[in-house]
Amino acid sequence: MTTQPLPDDRPTSGATATASLHRLTLPGPMLQRGFWLYVWRVQTPIGERLYVGRTGDSSSPRATAPYTRMGQHLGFSKAANSLRRLLTEAGVEPENCDQFDLSSYGPIFPEIGMSKEQLRADQMLLHMPVRDKMAALEKRLRDALVAAGYPVLNVVHSKKQCDAAQWDAVRNAFTEHFPNLGRFDP
Repeated sequence: MTTQPLPDDRPTSGATATASLHRLTLPGPMLQRGFWLYVWRVQTPIGERLYVGRTGDSSSPRATAPYTRMGQHLGFSKAANSLRRLLTEAGVEPENCDQFDLSSYGPIFPEIGMSKEQLRADQMLLHMPVRDKMAALEKRLRDALVAAGYPVLNVVHSKKQCDAAQWDAVRNAFTEHFPNLGRFDP
């Protein structure tokens, strides 16, 4: 004699027992394209980890919104998911992290949009100096966070110098979320 489960005893196809409701609040200005700096604060099983980034591509004359980078960082495209990759290399599966918090500051500069009359090469000539200024600010922010004792996952390479007034504005903005940052200036 065999028994058949009753219809109510069968699990719903594809359902998981761990489903729960989550919420993400996104400020509208984070949708604005342009040159932004951002810091991810990730609560991982091995402690807090930070990631410092910027918008403003090196390979195209585009400067996207922090919101766009948010999804790319945690996605599966190897060309864009550096946060996921660095967490995994540190032995942390992103899905096992308690929380991801994204602080972004900008746009510091507007996106230099392409016009139909402009060649891509000409647009890159306008984009690259701004991109380089942002890379210098990104490196300084990353280095200042490390000097202040925050555990930063990534390394930022730039030999460019950043503008002192712009750096002061960046440091002041991020000090709200990273109080030790205000005490160090590498």
